[in-house]
Amino acid sequence: MSDETPKLRTGWTTGTCAAAAAGAAAEGLWTGAIPAEVTVKLPKGQTPSFAIERSTIGPDWADAWIRKDAGDDPDVTHQALIGVRVCPGPSGSGLTYRAGDGVGTVTKPGLPLAVGEPAINPVPRKMIDEAVSAVAARTGDTPDLTVTVSVEGGAALADKTWNPRLGIVGGISILGTTGIVRPFSCAAWIASIHRGIDVARAEGLTHVLGATGATSEATAQAHYGLSVGACLDMGDFAGGLMKYLRRNPVPRLTLAGGIGKLTKLGQGALDLHSGRSQVDFARLAETAAAAGLDPGPVAAANTALAALTASGPRLAEAVALQAHRTAYDVVGDDIALDVMVVDRSGQIIAHHAP
Repeated sequence: MSDETPKLRTGWTTGTCAAAAAGAAAEGLWTGAIPAEVTVKLPKGQTPSFAIERSTIGPDWADAWIRKDAGDDPDVTHQALIGVRVCPGPSGSGLTYRAGDGVGTVTKPGLPLAVGEPAINPVPRKMIDEAVSAVAARTGDTPDLTVTVSVEGGAALADKTWNPRLGIVGGISILGTTGIVRPFSCAAWIASIHRGIDVARAEGLTHVLGATGATSEATAQAHYGLSVGACLDMGDFAGGLMKYLRRNPVPRLTLAGGIGKLTKLGQGALDLHSGRSQVDFARLAETAAAAGLDPGPVAAANTALAALTASGPRLAEAVALQAHRTAYDVVGDDIALDVMVVDRSGQIIAHHAP
């Protein structure tokens, strides 16, 4: 048996699938026949092919549907059907985009799309335009079309994404910058955090929250009476959030989380995932001693929660202080900062708010 870790399979973005479906639909509109398979060119030059799962040609429209394969990434849109309907538009109009069933509409400023636009991001739009133009070059037609993108079940899928917080209503977004989904990539999550900050700033929010999980978020949100749009689903990516805020500041930031992740933040980790950072219990014991606590039980603990149970709230207070110092070093002087340690029941057990 090989000891090598199996290579994870890459997949395709919603933008890639929409571009391929648009090319197939345009061919159906202009030639009267939709191909069984279509090839699309990605931003970096790759040319994958996709099977058309279903299609229809009407009197002045055509549509094509492709089932998205996200590879080995736990993408919420994996296996979703993505469809594009095209119909003739006014002469000289180029492509006009519409949100079909399951695709959201932008309702807040701060995103790379205007309010009222369908949530089809700029790179997917460019890919769709290129796919349709390639067909037009073969058929001799002019690519003046209305392009309606739909996702079966997209409204329900959107509830599992950032879209409700970003003010994208009615469905998911059509996304992608490279056309390829890399399994377990951090980039998509961090990009969502950045867009959340953009929207918060565009709305004039003066206080945002970065929390490591749902319980700490709910507690801190209730404590301050923050809106949903102020809550940034930081997760493990404290560095991704804080570095972007340093460049794009808001007046106030609250960081909230459990004892384990905030201990790691206090020890200098900016990626709080258990696979990429661990609690240093010798250092945590030193923290306990500096706070006037017995370092022995902390040094002997195998989890931060066990150390907290042995030492009590004063250890949490010391952790909050250290986490504040780390965060302050990242965000700088322009942002008022506080750190809240929340237990699993949703109780605030320490709050450093200088």
